[in-house]
Amino acid sequence: MSALVVYESSFGNTEAVARAVGDGIARHMPVRVVSVADARSEATDDETLVVVGGPTHAFGMSREGTRREAQERGGHASGAEAGVRDWVARLPADRADRLYATFDTRVAQVRHLPGSAARSAARALHRGGHHAVGDPESFYVADVEGPLLPDELGRAEDWGSALAGAATSIWSET
Repeated sequence: MSALVVYESSFGNTEAVARAVGDGIARHMPVRVVSVADARSEATDDETLVVVGGPTHAFGMSREGTRREAQERGGHASGAEAGVRDWVARLPADRADRLYATFDTRVAQVRHLPGSAARSAARALHRGGHHAVGDPESFYVADVEGPLLPDELGRAEDWGSALAGAATSIWSET
């Protein structure tokens, strides 16, 4: 058993969360953390837990136009050509023993607005026949460019550990 964390990040906040999630998962199993720009369209056979994360753009997963807008605001080009939405859409129908989880980063001031990249990704994965472990999770930034709110990286690491623990428990029952 091992895990893969795939992330999309414009300003570095989602990457930091992805790495913290990976640190939490690493308490239980080997993990790779990769940018969506560097990820293949599917996990290797050993990666039985896949965590997908991206920033919330326009109430959901990023699109080409929202990634371009983030670059214009000073974001870096990581994943500019394709984002988490594109990566998830390319996933083939999955094996029954592979579990997925999703997270996003969003601006803290708009916690109660509808829309979440994590929920959008979870719905897309579900429609594609993929199996979720846990609920989609949001991590909060002070503003579009960041920074992450205090304690979000610790919360992300704990969430990653909890995901890996839940996945391990599910696999041991089968």
